Amino acid sequence: MRITGITTHVVGTPWRNLTYVQVHTDDGITGVGETRMLGRTDALIGYFREAEAGHIVGSDPFATEDLVRRMKYGDYGRAGEIVMSAIACVEMACWDIKGKALGVPVWQLLGGRVTDRVKAYANGWYTVERTPEAFHEAARKVTARGYRALKLDPFGTGHFELDHAETLHSLSLVEAVRDAIGPDTELLVEMHGRFSPATAVRLAKELERFQPSWLEEPVPPENLKALAKVAAKTSLPIATGERIHDRIEFRELFESQAADIIQPDIGHIGGIAEARKLAATAETHYVMIAPHNVGGSVLTAASLQLAGCTPNFKILEHFNDFADAEIKKVVKGAPEVVDGYFQLPDAPGLGVELDTDAAAEFPQQAARFDLWAEGWEKRDTNGGSGQ
Repeated sequence: MRITGITTHVVGTPWRNLTYVQVHTDDGITGVGETRMLGRTDALIGYFREAEAGHIVGSDPFATEDLVRRMKYGDYGRAGEIVMSAIACVEMACWDIKGKALGVPVWQLLGGRVTDRVKAYANGWYTVERTPEAFHEAARKVTARGYRALKLDPFGTGHFELDHAETLHSLSLVEAVRDAIGPDTELLVEMHGRFSPATAVRLAKELERFQPSWLEEPVPPENLKALAKVAAKTSLPIATGERIHDRIEFRELFESQAADIIQPDIGHIGGIAEARKLAATAETHYVMIAPHNVGGSVLTAASLQLAGCTPNFKILEHFNDFADAEIKKVVKGAPEVVDGYFQLPDAPGLGVELDTDAAAEFPQQAARFDLWAEGWEKRDTNGGSGQ
């Protein structure tokens, strides 16, 4: 079996463009992959045009290790976010092809299942006015849908510091959410790399009474010593890693012991096998994995394949019941959350199919993402964009 070509489809909303890649073979089997690029979708499509001729066409879709190696190193440039995201799309599509050809789900090819279901946490649900009352009601609706975990960034446009008044307001939002969901639902707090270590430590102390399951990206991701400083001064678990695009770059993070949960994005880190290798390394450091998943249903399906065979898998993010829920129709067999969990899929490959006609109903947009713009959490063109 050989790859004969690829086709790309961009599904657009005001706050995110999702790129789907179909990989076609001479056996008539087509696989699909997905990533969400932030402000670089056109660059990604441009790279695909070059990579299709240079690396992809003629390749054996079963030889994913060789294909990933050639795409990553064959152009003698350091692979960054664009290249690693392109690799991810093609790699997960090849796993889809392999599973379909063999009649088994991808998790079966990666070691077999270790769980039947995967806990989900909701994101993108707080597209409301930034008041305790609005956040309380929105959180209550999340749990009414059966979710047993949810995440929020309550900190407005905070950057490095957060003044006293804004601190009190942000904490009031967290308090309202905890009151709405009760003590048994997991609460995850996102900081989006906003703060200095001193501010992050101060806020972490204030947040401890709400018992969040983790504190995510408390400081910008480039400085691991700053992250370690925060980790050393809080009892809250630290989660990070969505903006690391090569598993080799996690080595220093593991050595620092500054993170309790890593959050690679399968759509940015080179695909399913790369994420599985990273998860195995994390396991040797007693670190859990909870992938960043801001994409659509193909990326969610790929993340579930990883979850199914990974002993240290914690929980999976899910936007698509809340933000742009209508885009689920572009994928046949889209994974659904029932009573707070995804069931592990049993269908061959990734277990989903791209509906290209439905995808065409959502043309690419000038999606924006500015965490320091007022109203970013509403995820629309009027108030900024968010993730």
